[in-house]
Amino acid sequence: MEILENPWPNPTLATIKVEVGALHLESTSGTFSMEPGSTQRMYVCGITPYDATHLGHAATYLTFDLINRYVQLSGGRVDFVENITDIDEPLLERALRDGTDWQSLAQTETELFAADMTALRILAPQWFVPATQTMDLVESAITVMHERGYVYSLEGDLYFRVSPFLSRLPYPLPECLAIFAERGGDPERNGKEHPLDPVLWIANRKDEPGWVSTHGFGRPGWHIECAVISLRYLLGESFLNGDPERASLIDLQGGGRDLIFPHHFMSAVQVEAITGQPFSRGYVHTGFIGLEGEKMSKSKGNLVFVSKLLQSGVDPMVIRLALLSDHYSKDRMWSSARLAQATEEAARIRAALSRNEVAPTSETAAAIVKALSENLNTPNALDAIFEWVAVTESGGVGGSAGEIARLLDSALGLAF
Repeated sequence: MEILENPWPNPTLATIKVEVGALHLESTSGTFSMEPGSTQRMYVCGITPYDATHLGHAATYLTFDLINRYVQLSGGRVDFVENITDIDEPLLERALRDGTDWQSLAQTETELFAADMTALRILAPQWFVPATQTMDLVESAITVMHERGYVYSLEGDLYFRVSPFLSRLPYPLPECLAIFAERGGDPERNGKEHPLDPVLWIANRKDEPGWVSTHGFGRPGWHIECAVISLRYLLGESFLNGDPERASLIDLQGGGRDLIFPHHFMSAVQVEAITGQPFSRGYVHTGFIGLEGEKMSKSKGNLVFVSKLLQSGVDPMVIRLALLSDHYSKDRMWSSARLAQATEEAARIRAALSRNEVAPTSETAAAIVKALSENLNTPNALDAIFEWVAVTESGGVGGSAGEIARLLDSALGLAF
């Protein structure tokens, strides 16, 4: 797979009249703000392309799309990078199960993901980077960490010494050990200096793909891939030198809540080991989506795929509206009833926007922007929209349908 610049077409953000102030976000490390007119460096963990985009993915990428849109509407810029984990155990296992080439599978699923993102009007990253295109970066980063004493070898595999960072674990050690085992770690492996040490370079196993490097023939671990991609594509060619003029190297790392540990923790401390600087000033994580009262998961076979909804005729704006109805950090349920409700709500908004006379819009527009500025409070933003719809339906006049339509499109990505 190739490194892609602007991998899918971006919708144009229309100019809006309402004032857009600072964006205040809740991070796992505390509240932080993005000031209007500023440049923000944002890294969002992308897909492992062994299956289609499900609603959990969609909700996650929608969240960071809202951040991207808000900063741009404030007059700022977002330097946005997203990776593709196109070499990892789930991908290799799926390809082996289906008797297909792992590279072809990754290409097909990545193209489907891009189509889903286009339909949902998710702004594209400037750089969409497959892990398989970063082996030289990984090699250089491991060399630097080895020189600084963070790397040791175990039966040909290279591990990262996490001990200097254990005081910053996001959860108690026993909980971290359990999560680590569930999410790709190997805490029980004999010979490791600490059970939580993550692998940096995996010596080649029979029939698995590998790359030639000074560290042997093999492939990288999960966390180091995101560490080097974020540094190289947000800091530039001299990524190993860090950015001494900044208190942290980037502004935001994001993904689903399941990435808090080990992935985001391990990526961040590896970046710190490489550069000597803190990685990100903010970490934003999205909640989980269940289905009809149950957790949605691959093992249960109850994933709802965006492409299947679209193929069945569901309007992508209805999907987007439904996902916006709950706060991004909240665990929520998807159901046929929720889809039906969002379909009715979208129809009401469209009908209101089609009227020749509509209710006053300036206060509604200000309320929508204010809600978004407060940690992306989309439920409050939608409340303001439906209050305006209700007044319009009751015969309210004096507003501009075009003003609201442009705001919905630019700020919330809802094109009606």
